[in-house]
Amino acid sequence: MNALDRRQFLQLAGIGGAVFVSGLAGSAGAMSAMAGGAEDFFFVQLSDTHWGFEGAPNPDAKGTLPKAVVAVNALAQAPDFVIFTGDLTHTTDDPKERRKRMGEFRDMAAKLNVKTVRFIPGEHDASLDSGRAFKEFFGPTNYSFDHKGVHFIVLDNVSDPGAKLGDEQLAWLGTELKAQPADARIVVFAHRPLFDLYPQWDWATRDGAAAVELLMGHPNVTVFYGHIHQEHHQMTGHIAHHSAKSLIFPLPVAGSQPKRAPLPWDPAEPYRGLGFREVKAAPATPAYAITEFPVMKA
Repeated sequence: MNALDRRQFLQLAGIGGAVFVSGLAGSAGAMSAMAGGAEDFFFVQLSDTHWGFEGAPNPDAKGTLPKAVVAVNALAQAPDFVIFTGDLTHTTDDPKERRKRMGEFRDMAAKLNVKTVRFIPGEHDASLDSGRAFKEFFGPTNYSFDHKGVHFIVLDNVSDPGAKLGDEQLAWLGTELKAQPADARIVVFAHRPLFDLYPQWDWATRDGAAAVELLMGHPNVTVFYGHIHQEHHQMTGHIAHHSAKSLIFPLPVAGSQPKRAPLPWDPAEPYRGLGFREVKAAPATPAYAITEFPVMKA
């Protein structure tokens, strides 16, 4: 496939893209922080691939991830990095099968034409073995890095089967934040939401409020997460939280039906509700331009 610009990509995919601008509208501190040698850049977020899943909610379960890789590689410009925000694989009680799925997923992700690909675990990857297999294949479950004027923090709210960050990680987060200037531009990645979106469906982090409280001390924070298999945007104070679509099956809106269950596959629109996103940062504004892309049909 030849490189496509955004408009061509969306036309070919047969669906329009949605652009959502996140962040504070013109904080002077953020403007000065970004002016100090920062550059435009963008990254791609993919989430909840659930490699190894089989079932009626996605008859093309083995084809969706490869299609997404082709779609990302078809972008006219390669992203600065790609990040998968959890549930790379579908849960299994068999440690051997868990590692087999992770190896297969790693090999497919390696086909992305991007210099840097980052990973964080989901509960399907990590909750049954405290993240041991994930670490063998992908490294630490929480970490930080800097890129073109933005400090990125990856949190692990899944390795603890109780859906907690834990005191040790919260202390680490506090240390990370203290090392940053007050007006630093900070992006947080997690799998579960840090706020109580719908705890009845495990759409929460039990000690997420403590993490949000630590983050509130910085005026320019944005959180990207997965887990809920749908696009969702919410504010906690001045912090914007954005969930990503899944690459395996969509889930219903919180509380819209008695049980959390995948939405049925629609043969007429076979990839409806699935997709990935591009997030663009620019020095001229503290906001992020978010473009949602569908999974391309074969």
